[in-house]
Amino acid sequence: MNLRQLETFYWAVELGSFIAAAGRLNSTQSTVSMRIQELERDLGVELFDRSLRTARVTPKGRELAQMAERMLALSTEIRERVSAPADIPGHVRLGVAEAISVTWLPNLIRALRDRYPRVTFDLDEALTFDLFERLSLGQLDMVLAAERLPGHDCITRSLGKVALAWMAGPEMILPDGILGPRDLQDMPIIALSPTSIHHAKIEDWFRSNGAYCRRIFTCKSFGVAACLASAGLGITLLPIAQYEPEISAGKLRIIPTAPPMHPVEFTASLSISPSLPLTELIADLAQEVSTFDKNDIAGPQGKPRRMQSVESGS
Repeated sequence: MNLRQLETFYWAVELGSFIAAAGRLNSTQSTVSMRIQELERDLGVELFDRSLRTARVTPKGRELAQMAERMLALSTEIRERVSAPADIPGHVRLGVAEAISVTWLPNLIRALRDRYPRVTFDLDEALTFDLFERLSLGQLDMVLAAERLPGHDCITRSLGKVALAWMAGPEMILPDGILGPRDLQDMPIIALSPTSIHHAKIEDWFRSNGAYCRRIFTCKSFGVAACLASAGLGITLLPIAQYEPEISAGKLRIIPTAPPMHPVEFTASLSISPSLPLTELIADLAQEVSTFDKNDIAGPQGKPRRMQSVESGS
């Protein structure tokens, strides 16, 4: 019995299939099957019941999976806590929301490269809902995105808040004064995917005053939404700091509205797995380099908190 066999077995149980475990370990299904068979021979027990169409973990296998998780976590912690930062190895699959990838993500990657040169990364940019689904399926180790979605068991750390505002292009004709949901409900609204927090924020804002946005068009990124708005094709909700250059250049203008749009909190959400110590170190660094408003969150030495179900917000 060796650590590689236990790691392979653990991920086969955790992810529910040999194919998923192979993907997680950058291996092949035949290699996963071989390692588990070797482990079964070494221990003299069946870890999977193969009499059914789909192999299912046995009671002894469940017991071993719990011990394997503790063993892998301890092995990872020893390597990452005792080793000098420059000697810490690892591979992290990082999911990132657009608002981060176009602002301070390069600074994070640069800091990670300098501090942990042996750690490699896969980057995946998508909407928050999709990122959390991949985190739940074991396809990502960490997500840097807006807010937290209910029903996802993970550990989170705040990266700060982002102020949003309704914006339009310079040629868009709008009523004067401070505008509310009823004043804007007949305007063409540009939003991200219906499953996004962005879309939910927009719908919630209109519903807050008994209004309903009648014409809503969807796209896949803030960049597209901003481009369409600046061309006078509708109004949209955008991060103020991210679009300061366009506002200063007169390509976009902020629409004065009430009620105010509450800032969106961004978080680092970590998969609960044996790789946790390394992802905690990366979460520390993400909180350190984040340029979002961190006035009311714990400092970088604060510990991540475990969240199972909280209010959703993209």
